[in-house]
Amino acid sequence: MPASSASNQLAAHPGVRVEYPGPFGPLAALRAPAAAPVGTALLVPGYTGAKEDFVPILAGLAEAGFTAVAVDQPGQYESPGSGNEDDYDPLILGAQIAELVRRIRSEEPGPVVLLGHSFGGLVSRGAVLAGAPVAGLTLLCSGPAGFVSGSRLEALHAAEPIFRAEGKESVFAYREALTVALRGAPPDELKNYLRQRFLASSSAGLLGMARYLRTEPDRTAELAATGVPVSVVSGRNDDAWPHEAQATMARTLGTSLVIVEQAAHSPAVENPAGLLDVLLPTWTRWLHR
Repeated sequence: MPASSASNQLAAHPGVRVEYPGPFGPLAALRAPAAAPVGTALLVPGYTGAKEDFVPILAGLAEAGFTAVAVDQPGQYESPGSGNEDDYDPLILGAQIAELVRRIRSEEPGPVVLLGHSFGGLVSRGAVLAGAPVAGLTLLCSGPAGFVSGSRLEALHAAEPIFRAEGKESVFAYREALTVALRGAPPDELKNYLRQRFLASSSAGLLGMARYLRTEPDRTAELAATGVPVSVVSGRNDDAWPHEAQATMARTLGTSLVIVEQAAHSPAVENPAGLLDVLLPTWTRWLHR
């Protein structure tokens, strides 16, 4: 059943806020334990995102036997970040996620499956390339490389000079106006949360991630060479990477693009039940390989 409102990012959920060691300070996370765990799902958010973007699927994952760990990447929201923009290279962030996977493997029962949303997909790919011991990787609304066209690329180009000249407040106002024009105004509670997390995020992180969203090369063949199982999932109305690019990436990875209906770029919020229907059979199969 589709999510009725994006405000369910702020809904009650079974996750408990925890922290894991990180390179620039603790990594903030939400951990939703499974009563009878078969494994752990590590969930990595996208650009300007945060752990709360996965709130609507935490309960469903836990009920299916996956202890769910949704994390703020370094520099995002409640996780301190580096002051160096170069440190937000997906390979560098990916190596840090790989270390987190190893820690989770030592603390939680069963294998780990990794999901990266949007820019988090580029980072999660980097984690696999860094040797993260995962049973499989899901790329959710992510692509083979940085943006090459589209409104999101145009917005990144437009926002950078504003950011460098005027700072985060002005950039958030620009982004908010663009979002309202394209998708309508969110509820006040959600609007306040989105503002809070954007302004709490590292300036270097926001600028650095934006740079790599424009410049990250295609590493699909490298990912395929690892032999790690990969699934590629996107919302029907995803407006970030074209479906054609995601489908081509999927074929190179030995799989097919799977579409979540009644969803766009954030299926975990827009249609959590539909996303779980896609994820859980694949993840269960990976655990029994």
